[in-house]
Amino acid sequence: MAALYSPAASPRPEGRPELVGPAEGADALFVVLGAGFTALSHPLLYVKLLVQVGHEPLPPTLGRNVLGRKVLYLPGFFTYARHIVKVDGKTGLFRGLTPRILSSTLSTITRGSVKKAFPLEDMEHVSNKDDMKTSLRKVMKETSHEMLMQCVSRVISHPLHVISMRCMVQFVGREVKYSGVFSSISRIFKEEGILGFFVGLVPHLLGDVVFLWCCNLLAHFINTYAVDDNFSQASVIRSYTKFVMGIAVSMLTYPFLLVGDLMAVNNCGLRAGLPPYSPVFTSWIHCWRHLSAQGQLFRGSSLLFRRVSAAASFPID
Repeated sequence: MAALYSPAASPRPEGRPELVGPAEGADALFVVLGAGFTALSHPLLYVKLLVQVGHEPLPPTLGRNVLGRKVLYLPGFFTYARHIVKVDGKTGLFRGLTPRILSSTLSTITRGSVKKAFPLEDMEHVSNKDDMKTSLRKVMKETSHEMLMQCVSRVISHPLHVISMRCMVQFVGREVKYSGVFSSISRIFKEEGILGFFVGLVPHLLGDVVFLWCCNLLAHFINTYAVDDNFSQASVIRSYTKFVMGIAVSMLTYPFLLVGDLMAVNNCGLRAGLPPYSPVFTSWIHCWRHLSAQGQLFRGSSLLFRRVSAAASFPID
C-alpha cells in the first residue's frame, strides 16, 4: 500500500511534506471512528449516569410482567431522553460530550503508544487440547499485555472522564459549576488537588482487570474443552466465544463501573453527589458496601424495562 502524505506534517529538509505510513493513517481513522461512536452513544451513557446517581424525575407507570401481574415500571431510556430534551433541548442530550470524546481519544492514542513501546512477541496459534499448556501460556501472555495497555490508558484518560461525569450530573441540580474542559481542570485542581482527578479510578481499574482475565480465560477453556475440533463449524463458534463471554462478564463487573462513576461525582459540590441523593463516601469500598446493603449494585444496568425496587414499591390494587 502506498504511503500517504500528511498536509499538516512539518516540511522535510528538501521542502517536501513528511510521509505518513499506512499504520499512522489507520490509527487516525480509528481515532475518528471512535470519536464518532462516542458521540452517537453519548445520550445512552448520559441517561445511564443520571439513573446511576438515583435521579428519577418521572413517576413510575403501571404495567404487567411476563406472568401478567401488575408492576410499576420506571421510565426507560427513550422516555427519559425525551424528558431531557424537554428541559434542555436536543443539544442537552450531549452535555459533557467534549471531555468524553477527549478522554476516549486520549485512551485510544495511549493504547497505541503502549502497544508500540511494548510489542507483544508473536506466538504460534494453538487451540488443540493436546497443546493446552502452550495455548494457556499464550492466552495469559496476551491478556497481560492487553491489561497493561488498558490500565495505562485508563490512568491517562481518567481525569477527563471525571470532568465528563461531573458535567453530566449537573442536570440534577441545574448547576453550572463545570463547563469548559480547562476551567473544570482548574477548578478541580484548586478545590481537590491532583487526587481529585483520580477519584473512582481504583474500581474502574479493578473492573477492567477482572473483565479481561475472566473473559479471556473463560473463552479459552470453552474453546479448548467445550468445542469439538471435529465439528464442522468449530472455527466459527470459537470466533464468537470471546464476544459472548464479554457480554456475560460485563454484567458481572458492572458494579465496579457503577461504584467508579459514583465516586467520580461524590462530594464534589454538586447536588447529585450529596445527600439526599447520595451519602458522602469515605472510600470506594464504603460506596460498594452501601450499594450492596441497599441491593443497588446493578442500578442503571438496564435502561429498557426498569421495575421499581421492592423497597420503593407499594401495593397495587
